[in-house]
Amino acid sequence: MRIFLAVAVLAVVNVLNNRLVPGFYVPVCLAATAVLILIARWDGISWADLGLGRATLGRGVRWGLILAGAVLVGYLIAFAIPLTRPLFLDERADDLSVAQLLFRVLIRVPFGTVLLEEVAFRGVLWAMFKRRWGVGWATSLSSILFGFWHVLPSLGITKANSAVGTVFGHGTLGVTLSVAAAVVGTAAAGVVFCELRRRSGSLLPSAALHWALNGEGYVLAWGADQWRGAG
Repeated sequence: MRIFLAVAVLAVVNVLNNRLVPGFYVPVCLAATAVLILIARWDGISWADLGLGRATLGRGVRWGLILAGAVLVGYLIAFAIPLTRPLFLDERADDLSVAQLLFRVLIRVPFGTVLLEEVAFRGVLWAMFKRRWGVGWATSLSSILFGFWHVLPSLGITKANSAVGTVFGHGTLGVTLSVAAAVVGTAAAGVVFCELRRRSGSLLPSAALHWALNGEGYVLAWGADQWRGAG
């Protein structure tokens, strides 16, 4: 019952953020995170079970810094190569001011996207599934749900990202294939995030990797747009 309640909260939040009130993205994510933690605590899940225990804090910070640094190095190498630089072009970063970019990288991504998704899928759901059915099912089920969480956000990806549009096309079939690819890709990423959470005992490594992929990606996408404009 409490698992279904947590999933229902996420379903409502997904619609709110992507269709009904996208302008309230961060407040909705913060509120949903608090509600999900309350549900988990009601279910008897400890802070350590959620990956938020003090004992693993130091290890989580160390892993997080290494992972964020590795992503930055990989992104910079790809950005420095003319052949791969256009892959960063994304209309979501087009014409952003520096202030808008900083808001996305330092507020929207960490306190909206990363906080909610890591607490929800690698914290609350993973812990609730694990207690009932073990690690394997916890990783599988939370990652599948994480994949489907990205259906609505990925519906416009062929228009937002020129590289994706080139690969899949812009028709109905292209959109369908791109959404399917996004679901599979994010589910696979969810498995990696869950494994980081399991091995470290902390949410911080997966959260840091998640932020680096999104936040640093925004910076490089903005840089690619500036490079295109300068050219």
